Amino acid sequence: MSRQPALPALPRPSPDLTDRAYWAGTIKMALSRFFVLQVLHDGPAHGYDIARAVERTTNGCCSPSEGALYPTLREFEQGGYVTSETEVVSGRERRVYTLTSKGREAFRVGLDAWMDATTALTETGRAAQARRETGPGCKC
Repeated sequence: MSRQPALPALPRPSPDLTDRAYWAGTIKMALSRFFVLQVLHDGPAHGYDIARAVERTTNGCCSPSEGALYPTLREFEQGGYVTSETEVVSGRERRVYTLTSKGREAFRVGLDAWMDATTALTETGRAAQARRETGPGCKC
């Protein structure tokens, strides 16, 4: 029995850093994970309610799909940040997720990190605006 040689992996295309969709997707993915913790910080919830609460909290900026939410919840559970229990409502099973003390700490650390990033972005935005108003190279 002969083995076929493995095909070389195709190089991954470089992202287009001039595309706003690239930045929006990157930011939304990270923010969605943070806001899942935030929703659970407010109390236990099942997946559908978590997704809707994230969407409401972010005014639609972040709207995690099932394909993104459930792997995130599994990862959080494996890391000890959430626990889950199955409950039956109207004859249907659903998993209810609860933040652990480790998850509460992760939320606090994440909040501090996002606040630091927000401050840095705000300051960078102000500086860029000032440069646009005074023109390039102006030493005013």
